[in-house]
Amino acid sequence: MKVGVFDHLDRNERPLHAFYEERLKIVEAYDRGGFYAYHTAEHHATPLGLAASPSVFLAAVAQRTQRLRFGPLVYTLPLHHPLRVVEEICMLDQLSRGRFELGVGRGISPIETAYFGVNPDHRQKMYLEALQILRRALTGRTLTFHGEFYHYADVPIELEPFQKPHPPFWAGAGTPEGAEATGRNGFNLVANALTSQIRTMTDRYRAAFKGTHTPMLGLARFVIMGETDAEALTIARRAYPLWHRHFHHLFRMHGTIPAGGDRPPHFDQIKDGGRGIAGSPATVVRMIKAQMEEAGTNYFVGQFAFGDLTISEVLRTVDLFTREVMPALSEA
Repeated sequence: MKVGVFDHLDRNERPLHAFYEERLKIVEAYDRGGFYAYHTAEHHATPLGLAASPSVFLAAVAQRTQRLRFGPLVYTLPLHHPLRVVEEICMLDQLSRGRFELGVGRGISPIETAYFGVNPDHRQKMYLEALQILRRALTGRTLTFHGEFYHYADVPIELEPFQKPHPPFWAGAGTPEGAEATGRNGFNLVANALTSQIRTMTDRYRAAFKGTHTPMLGLARFVIMGETDAEALTIARRAYPLWHRHFHHLFRMHGTIPAGGDRPPHFDQIKDGGRGIAGSPATVVRMIKAQMEEAGTNYFVGQFAFGDLTISEVLRTVDLFTREVMPALSEA
């Protein structure tokens, strides 16, 4: 079983320059610890995500790591000029000698895309056109495309990815329909729904899967560790409310609710629903194994840095996870 990381890069009390440097030090710990990949969110105009330009931050990740794979989960394609994002993908894949993982989507927040002048009703069509362009441009030497939103005629493609034919594609999904579409595309999948809901999603994904490779089906969860369950839960209960406030920030400003409804305000509630894991190494191993089996997934994705966690608290969780949890999961 491979283990990866998801990171919103949500704001804490640290000055922005210090925040970025501390996140990169945490990423170095993921690299040393043998994690498979580091996946980042793209958000705009919200404290939920401070990697507004994923390629910029990931270029720094490429230079600070040796083995860790990395990529956006996801690029919000309606906010990116497709030809420009193709060039950035190629550069990041070359700079890292083939460690780039390509997550794509339409963007989860219609509020954020509207800030850029994108009609929320156009997001899905723009995403599908951009995806066609990415697939052609990452494997060809010229690009011709004529759609509703994008037009190219014999554009030379000078850059190419290190990985052939292109970096692996990923998508996030929150519904069975989204998981089914991801399977038809042959993309890897990450989901963070309730464990019982994810099983329906992975079943629909496998039934629709059209690829020839073995797909990675990821289960994403908050993870906090301590020597005891009580210690870990105390930290998680303190840290989570800041993330929760940032998650709902734009929706409350605009008087709406997130897709899928509001998230519970307390860590114990998300723990009871399966989305949060906190405890000693033995407890964390038991919870992950049980959830992975129930969800039908083969890739665990931990969100180790969130809310008001300090860098020392995050690094302690990463150290315990690397030493005590990953060896047990590798046997699963």
